[in-house]
Amino acid sequence: MILVFSDFQATGPYRGAMQAAILRHAGPEAVVVDLMVDAPDRDPMKAAYLLASCRGEFTHGDVGLCVVDPGVGSDRRGLMAHCDGVWLVGPDNGLFELWLRRAKDVRLWQIDWEPEDVSASFHGRDIFGPVAGMIAAGKDVACREIDVSARFADAINWPDDLAQVIYIDGYGNVMTGLRAAVVAPGQTLLKAGDMPISRARTFSDVRPGEAFWYENAFGLVEIAVNGGRADALPHIETGAVIEWAGSV
Repeated sequence: MILVFSDFQATGPYRGAMQAAILRHAGPEAVVVDLMVDAPDRDPMKAAYLLASCRGEFTHGDVGLCVVDPGVGSDRRGLMAHCDGVWLVGPDNGLFELWLRRAKDVRLWQIDWEPEDVSASFHGRDIFGPVAGMIAAGKDVACREIDVSARFADAINWPDDLAQVIYIDGYGNVMTGLRAAVVAPGQTLLKAGDMPISRARTFSDVRPGEAFWYENAFGLVEIAVNGGRADALPHIETGAVIEWAGSV
């Protein structure tokens, strides 16, 4: 299965063009799934925490085509990563950083393959999509192995957990880059802006209209309002800092 993680959105030609490029190289029988098409817009750092939280959606042999690429056309490299049996394909801009840290067995390759008519602004279609298709089909890809320490250097300094709002879904629920597992079991309160927010297990455990935080289905701390929108709360927006007591 090829799972696509991108900030391309559902409208416009980008998503479809990239999927067509995948299938031209993987074959029409390949299974391509949009895991996420509205990852944080041109923000590899925030997207890295979301991508890592989606590791459980992949199984051995799957290929993740991951494109959040504001540096497209620059001298940033394209990467292939093999992490505990799962392939990742995309730009070397930190997007894979949190996944790499949490994996046990990691190998990296710089992508050297490209077509003659590669676009300067659409490597998702012209390089990463075809390479993901080739990997899924078991074809060779022109590449060179690099040491894991040679990856995008700035990302190495990113925190293991990001206590910020990184994504707001269509229901107004607010995901953070903070894993619920690192919040101390006895800690019931977080603070977003000036507002203390209590922990609950799920929506029905609080009154209608009440704000709470919980461990979402991807293991992240998420802020929600039962029957309402958490993004309407004061000071809740992408990038807002979440105060918490520290790790377990």
